[in-house]
Amino acid sequence: MNCSEIRPLFHAYVDHELDVVRSVEMEQHLKNCPTCATARRSVLAMRTALQQNNLSYRAPDSLRRSVRQITREVAPVPSIKAGVSALWRWLAIGATACTLLLLVLHPVGGNDPLLEEAVSSHVRSLMAEHLMDVASTDQHTVKPWFNGKLDFAPEVKDFTAEGFPLIGGRLDYLDHQVVAALVYRHGKHVINVFVWPQTGSGSKPAQAENLRGYSVINCNVGGLRYCLVSDLNAKELNDLADLLIKQ
Repeated sequence: MNCSEIRPLFHAYVDHELDVVRSVEMEQHLKNCPTCATARRSVLAMRTALQQNNLSYRAPDSLRRSVRQITREVAPVPSIKAGVSALWRWLAIGATACTLLLLVLHPVGGNDPLLEEAVSSHVRSLMAEHLMDVASTDQHTVKPWFNGKLDFAPEVKDFTAEGFPLIGGRLDYLDHQVVAALVYRHGKHVINVFVWPQTGSGSKPAQAENLRGYSVINCNVGGLRYCLVSDLNAKELNDLADLLIKQ
């Protein structure tokens, strides 16, 4: 694929709407084309800004009171002479009022775009056969490999004794920056551990979520941010998160 073919597909790509073949072709092109890679980052930044900003309209208190009042009112029973149309009119008013009340009191939110991006990176690493740039179970081989490739030093530990052997690492792109991806295995399950410097200060306790069928754990510790993604169940993935936090 060339640049002219890539550009119209950016939005479909970041929304995970492309098929596997097109996604892999785009990944390969982005690795070799700085111009398109920059354009991709701009699309992701705009997508993230639109999802994170509060663009909803908050109904004024007067409207909220009116909606609540409507829902509390009891519709009079229509007489036979009023006909069936009167009954349907009151039912329509009641349904409209209930819908408005739900929209006002319960705004709909979306998934964290960062976690969506992490899951997509995990899936692509398995489909594109780019799981590791350095394949090794030796932490003293994997850790030095990152030297000079990142502006920070990720902690690299092997947890074979605890059932989570280190099998390698690679570079990836997440949260608008190049990050370290440490790869672990638990049985037949592959685990991607994305690591990059955290913004702000303080620790963030591990938070587990299920996203598109994958367990995702996100936490901050020791000045680094960790995002673990796997098809493991949340409890087993949390065991690895605990090991990383205590290292």
